[in-house]
Order: sequence, then structure tokens, then C-alpha cells
Amino acid sequence: MDKLSELIEKHRGESGSVIGLLQDLMQAEGHLPEDALTRISEELDVPLSRLYGLVTFYTSLRLDPTGKHHVCVCVGTACHVNGADKIVESLERELQVTAGDTTDDGQFTLETVNCVGACALGPLAVVNGEYHSRMDQKKAEKLVAQCRET
Repeated sequence: MDKLSELIEKHRGESGSVIGLLQDLMQAEGHLPEDALTRISEELDVPLSRLYGLVTFYTSLRLDPTGKHHVCVCVGTACHVNGADKIVESLERELQVTAGDTTDDGQFTLETVNCVGACALGPLAVVNGEYHSRMDQKKAEKLVAQCRET
């Protein structure tokens, strides 16, 4: 049995199982392949349009593969007034990519999020799932350099 079949069986019949299934598939694959969404639609009798609606609504779900290192900068109000936009601009220059994209070498994906719920610690960046508080441009560039070493 392949991984997708295992995940479908794990979530079959659960209330609200589709979101859990998509989250598990994201964790396993790093993104949601279109053929997997089609198969989920067919096997669970869920309209494909509903699956795409979920994928485009939840920022933690994505259709495209992410880079080896995932960098996400909070641009919510508290982070914004403390310079989040300058951090994003600095990272865009450093990585030579715009927010929402992955570098050509597949090493970094840079994204922004409207709020991570840690407003007192902002500006905040999440790098490979690890939260970094009170960010500034230099700290952000240092984090990128550390990621490049791994």
C-alpha cells in the first residue's frame, strides 16, 4: 500500500477528515500534488473544487513544493509597525526571490503570513518551523547564512 492509500484509509470516515488528510499529506510530501488531490476526490467522494477551496484558504497547505528551508515572516499589524516589511525586503534581496516563491536552486521558500499569534515578540520569523522573535534585517540575513551551512 502506498503512502497516499495509507493516509486515505487512516482518515476515511472521520468527521472533518479531509483537512487532517491534507495536513498529513503535506507533512509527508511537502506539498499537495494535483494527482493526489484527484485521487482523494475520487476515493472519498469529495468534490475536487472543495479540496482546492481548502488548499487555497489555508496558508499551511500548498500545491507547489517548498524549498529545503522554509522562511516565513509575520506581517501582521504588530510586526508590520516594528519593521516586518524591511525584513521581507532584505530577505527578498538576499535570496533573490519575491515573497511567495522558491529560489531557483530549491533551497529556500520565502513567504509572509498575516499573523502567527505572537504579537508581543514581533517582528517574528518562522524558519523551518522554529520561531525567531524580535527580528531585524541583520538577524534575518544571519538565519539565512546559517541555513546555507546545513
